Amino acid sequence: MQNPISFMGANYVCREIGFVVPEGSGGLTGWWGVADQATQSAFAPIDTYHERFDEIVADVAAMGFDHMDVWLAHLNPEWATDEHVAVALEVLTRHGMKVSSLAGGFGATREVFTRSCEIASALDCGILGGFAPILQTDRRFVLDTLADHGVKLALENHPEKNPGEVRELIGEPTDGLVGSTLDTGWFGTQGYDAASAVGELADVVFYVHLKDVLAEGAHDSCRFGDGVVPLEATVAALAEIGYAGSFSLEHEPDDRDPTDDVLASRAMLQSWIGS
Repeated sequence: MQNPISFMGANYVCREIGFVVPEGSGGLTGWWGVADQATQSAFAPIDTYHERFDEIVADVAAMGFDHMDVWLAHLNPEWATDEHVAVALEVLTRHGMKVSSLAGGFGATREVFTRSCEIASALDCGILGGFAPILQTDRRFVLDTLADHGVKLALENHPEKNPGEVRELIGEPTDGLVGSTLDTGWFGTQGYDAASAVGELADVVFYVHLKDVLAEGAHDSCRFGDGVVPLEATVAALAEIGYAGSFSLEHEPDDRDPTDDVLASRAMLQSWIGS
């Protein structure tokens, strides 16, 4: 059985601002924040939520995907009511779309983290893939809440420069509930070989964000094969460790619709995994 290929909802980070980053918004952190906030402002009103979320999922389905990662700007635990969640579930089900992960930040408070787990459970999604500052301050609560909802927390490497730092971020104990979302693009940015990282994190790889970046030292995502990340070797390494989860196909350009690049990258990935 082949690994599912999942469309990362955050690929549309700049969709609500027309793929035009406002002048003066700064680097990656700055423009991402502007685009994230614009997306949340568009999606939070319940009166228009069905239309907006349906448009996203329909476009993903039209590309031929049947798995996607729901980005939290499209369904955020800080504003998502039970009605939002019910609408999202109806839309996903109607389009035959399975949720591979929730993607984003899961909060520094018990309330936000618990709500994140509730949403994941409602969408039949077993992975929170991203960040959870509360893990560092309230670990026992995090582990208990994950267990109660049947969800795992897979922490994504961003500033972490190597697998050792990823393991420090995960910490102990984990009760088998906290592991890694291995982000190949960020390892490329940090100048670390993603294929080597797979072997070093083999026992804690819960999820994978498959991404290429143009160059070490920056984080400009690109079509597979146009950058510096050894993606084919990384996919082979994941097969060697028996990784059975989804490959989240991630590419978040700030200046264009990512559809063409995503389709080309998916074709390349399919050739590597033989699907």
